[in-house]
Amino acid sequence: MSFHPYADRREAGRALAGELRRRGFGRREDLAVLALPRGGVPVAFEVANALHLPLDVFVVRKLGAPGQPELAMGAIATGGVRVLNRDVVETLGITSADIELTAASELEELRRRETLYRGARPALDVAGMTAILIDDGLATGASMRAAVLALRRREPAQIVVAVPVAAADTCDRFIAEKLADELVCPMIPPFFQSVGQWYEQFEQASDDEVRELLWQTWRSPTNEGEGFVQMNG
Repeated sequence: MSFHPYADRREAGRALAGELRRRGFGRREDLAVLALPRGGVPVAFEVANALHLPLDVFVVRKLGAPGQPELAMGAIATGGVRVLNRDVVETLGITSADIELTAASELEELRRRETLYRGARPALDVAGMTAILIDDGLATGASMRAAVLALRRREPAQIVVAVPVAAADTCDRFIAEKLADELVCPMIPPFFQSVGQWYEQFEQASDDEVRELLWQTWRSPTNEGEGFVQMNG
């Protein structure tokens, strides 16, 4: 089986929407899409549009290892959840002080983004619903793990992790640990080095792009009824 990179996140989102539809996630009133910004928002936007579902952001921040910011030693998420990648922490000899310093900085950014993206709008109420948690891919899975743990506190009926591409070993861990109720991924290539490897265009999504996609969804006439939850503000 051959694997080809997606053109961009929007194409990846359409592919993911197709896979979700094949797995039985169609137009239902008990579904909601939550995107991990920034890269997960363009993907989730396409999914929400294709499946006629409400969309919101769920902010998570990676904790980059000292001197290697692209290497995740853990992540934090809305609700005060922190997840550490013990293998990375122990291998690099990262101290508690290093972790606290990085976490404090990322917490400020997490709060800034929540205010920037949502403004005064309340978070989507997913209690009793099936929440589809979307990012542009899974590498170590640290950010997604933090997101799932934080989202559990909002008491959804089920959590579905959905990504366009993922590392096989990360998928295996998620399934083995039963972290989410279901994992949906249309492409799990045998040779995985990074998420960006599987996109022809993988420029960092901007705050402006995230805001515009969210507001396109929130002000769309199709958000009235058909399972969409109105958010006042």
